[in-house]
Amino acid sequence: MGNVEVHILGQKYIIKGDNESPEYLMQLAAYVDQKLREVYETAPRITPLKASILAALNIADELHKIKKDHKSISQSIKSIEDKADSIIKLFD
Repeated sequence: MGNVEVHILGQKYIIKGDNESPEYLMQLAAYVDQKLREVYETAPRITPLKASILAALNIADELHKIKKDHKSISQSIKSIEDKADSIIKLFD
């Protein structure tokens, strides 16, 4: 795909994305930038390393909550499918 220039907290980074579109990589960078800015809003004097770690933890928290929700939804769908199959068998 090539290289994409992105900016995070005013710093320029060149990201190579072999399997992703430049637009997607730019969206990811914008998301990381947003999360870092949120950390700086709550703790403006924090060091960049600590801000990065806190932003990474916030992103990891979001990911794990989404995975948990996805698993719960998948289990609910499976349960509904099983019940639907049981009802269908009643009519066979």
